[in-house]
Amino acid sequence: MAKEAVIKKKDYHPVRSAILSIVLLIFGITMIIPFVWMLSSSFKYNNEIFLYPIRWIPQPIRFSNYVEVWTEIPFLRYYLNTLVYSLIVTLGQLFTCSLAAYSFAKLNYPGRDKLFLAYLATMMVPWHAIMIPQFIVNKTLRLYNSPWSLICMNLFSAFGVFLLRQFMLGIPDELCEAARMDGCSEFSNYRRIILPLCKPGLATLTVFTFNFMWNDYMAPMIYLDDDKIKTIQLGLAAFRTLYKTEYGLIMAGTVCSLIPMIMLYVCAQKYLIEGIAFSGLKG
Repeated sequence: MAKEAVIKKKDYHPVRSAILSIVLLIFGITMIIPFVWMLSSSFKYNNEIFLYPIRWIPQPIRFSNYVEVWTEIPFLRYYLNTLVYSLIVTLGQLFTCSLAAYSFAKLNYPGRDKLFLAYLATMMVPWHAIMIPQFIVNKTLRLYNSPWSLICMNLFSAFGVFLLRQFMLGIPDELCEAARMDGCSEFSNYRRIILPLCKPGLATLTVFTFNFMWNDYMAPMIYLDDDKIKTIQLGLAAFRTLYKTEYGLIMAGTVCSLIPMIMLYVCAQKYLIEGIAFSGLKG
């Protein structure tokens, strides 16, 4: 123990640690400045937002921006629609991606690795290249202008499978073998052994998937036409017209839309960092 303490003491360099802390602090402040500017702009009139130098404290403070966001358009409906779509897709991906990841990580069958590489290769295809075929498929299946057009397209994710597979590869195979010897089926093995040990990976996938669905603009714009099923991103776009853009209202709506994401990041921060770090350790 004394030897380990001496080694740790030798590895500690006060000057290097201070410089690293200062650099990280500068990066942190740089990253948070746009958010502070957005929050400040949400209380301003349009003509104050782009003043230079920036007036960080609005004069006067315009609280009516937040009132107008919730009254001029059905913002609450858009909010709830987006929340429902995001929750359904997130839960769906947790189920489908974890099952596929278990198959690729813990089951042995001919062509497993080749199939995984082929599935992984779909990540290299840009979404814009398959946008029109997807639209034709949705139109043929009569899913256009329906929430299921967004939900069905996003229930599967090659990235999610890759993330969870990398995490599951770090779980010893001996646990699965012991469970099989005790009479556990593969699904029981997956549900009782693997999933409880994959909480950081599942939390990471939850944050990524929810964030993607919450901020998605292109897919809802293409597939949703009825005002009753539109998402929050389309609602914010309603404040930008041909002749005028209500930047104050857009900033206020954006601040409101960030609340669920901030809450999710705060709750899953511990698992998120652990999941990202651990998923790349073994391949």
